[in-house]
Amino acid sequence: MKMSRVLGQFAAGLVYLTAVAPLAALADDAATIRAGTEMWVKLFNAGNAGAMVSLYAEDAVVMPPGAPSARGHAAIKPVLQKEVAGAKAGGVTFALGSENEVGVSGDLAWHSGTYLVKNKAGATVDTGKYLEAWRKAGGKWRIIRDIWNSDGPAAAPAPTPAPAAAPKK
Repeated sequence: MKMSRVLGQFAAGLVYLTAVAPLAALADDAATIRAGTEMWVKLFNAGNAGAMVSLYAEDAVVMPPGAPSARGHAAIKPVLQKEVAGAKAGGVTFALGSENEVGVSGDLAWHSGTYLVKNKAGATVDTGKYLEAWRKAGGKWRIIRDIWNSDGPAAAPAPTPAPAAAPKK
């Protein structure tokens, strides 16, 4: 009887470990992805677009607001440089907001959340949201899709120029 109880406890322990181990791995992956996004923000605020590109897979696609998509490191770097330069010129920094969710399934994951844009005084001047898709390859997580947009209203379109007056006779 004692041996069957020990075997039963051993079997229950194995079932528990096989159920918990994958959950721990998912939690580790989620933490790695969150840390990657936090590094993106740190590098953005430091003005280091070159290092930001290293967080993306070579075949990644960035979909910035108000601009065409950019595919691959060579196309993504100038997009990030332009975003960084615009923030520096505007005297603003980027911060992650309170919403922050990660989902992991095998070698694919998504990360979504909110962001804040702050001026030099620390006041929030814009808010928005982002969605990243990540892929694990060679043991490393890299962003494969990245999109973000402001919660603020879209900029007003430029006024249409008045038609030229007909020449006088």
